[in-house]
Amino acid sequence: MLYYLFNYLDQLDLPGAGMFKYVSFRSGLALILSLFISTAIGRRIIDRLQMLQIGETVRNLGLEGQMSKKGTPTMGGIIIIVAILIPTLLCAKLHNIYVILMLVTTLWLGVLGFADDYIKVFKKNKEGMHGRFKIVGQVGLGLIVGLVLFMSPDVVIKENMEVRHDNVIEEVRYHAQETKSTKTTIPFVKNNNFDYASLVSWAGEYKEEAAWLLFVFMVIFVVTAVSNGANMTDGLDGLAAGTSAIIGVALGILAYMSSHFEFASFLNIMFIPGAEELVVYAAAFIGATVGFLWYNAYPAQVFMGDTGSLTLGGIIAVFAIIIRKELLIPILCGIFLVENISVMLQVAYFKYTKRKYGEGRRIFKMAPLHHHFQKPGNAGIQALIQKPFNVVPESKIVVRFWLIGIILAVITIVTLKMR
Repeated sequence: MLYYLFNYLDQLDLPGAGMFKYVSFRSGLALILSLFISTAIGRRIIDRLQMLQIGETVRNLGLEGQMSKKGTPTMGGIIIIVAILIPTLLCAKLHNIYVILMLVTTLWLGVLGFADDYIKVFKKNKEGMHGRFKIVGQVGLGLIVGLVLFMSPDVVIKENMEVRHDNVIEEVRYHAQETKSTKTTIPFVKNNNFDYASLVSWAGEYKEEAAWLLFVFMVIFVVTAVSNGANMTDGLDGLAAGTSAIIGVALGILAYMSSHFEFASFLNIMFIPGAEELVVYAAAFIGATVGFLWYNAYPAQVFMGDTGSLTLGGIIAVFAIIIRKELLIPILCGIFLVENISVMLQVAYFKYTKRKYGEGRRIFKMAPLHHHFQKPGNAGIQALIQKPFNVVPESKIVVRFWLIGIILAVITIVTLKMR
């Protein structure tokens, strides 16, 4: 909104009004606003949640310090959502299709997560929303995002082309025309491009339509997987928020490079017109998650609940898809991926051993993975992996996961130059 106001004032030659034309200025402003909003309103929202007795229900799983969390206000994801929406609405170009998609994603998954938390807290149902309804909500969002990217005339790219001499890249040029495309960025390969159409070459004259159909299915899968991965990661104070902030920084850098001719040429990735507005959204996202850590860092004064975790995961997934970096998610969101895999392996192995031996056994002392480090080894648990034998303090687990997240974010960007 401020962009349109100051654009009008700039036409009237108001000194300084032209600053709002620059993405860097608006991104910085969005970051500051989101930090201020999340820290300023955070205390009031926490007090309100306490007044309504919206506290976390904790089962005794034998984890160190676990029962001290009982009664801590949950549904704090509201703080993150508000701190993202307000700066984005104020600082971004609201007619940009990518910004619109990100706002829809934030609201859609925010409502879905809120409904899940509402059932847990007010209906006293520990399981929350039935899994099938949660999946339907995530699939619905993925379908909307995929179809909009397919149908909107504003969603275009300029494909990168290598100019070689003696098998050495001299420069990277771009097609003059902006085109609709099912191409995406993939690391480790020449030209850094992968076309979904190459997987449906058998479709003949319907190859283009089949490629977009495959792309939509990929969007649905990525949104569902990353959203659930963030939900799994939200188990320790500050873990999901801090990890998401790190991922947000990497995505913001990739969005800026993808929308800048020179940087896109340097990385040899496709140029995406209009993606620069996503940097404003990324700045608000980073500020909101970092500001939330003011209250969520150990020992937490508030938990984000599914209201926050489902939203964070969905935002990361849709953002990566829009800038055509969804194939980098296994690296960038490695923490989410490992947390998800640890649960799937644990459940599958437990069921297999129960059928075979009549008694379920475990791979980890507890899943998701972050809880494995909170259980003492040889504590009457039949697990393949007993180390570490001593309990690792919660704050140390979180910081170590953050460090791994930083390493993965750096690797994600570096891989684009490794061909």
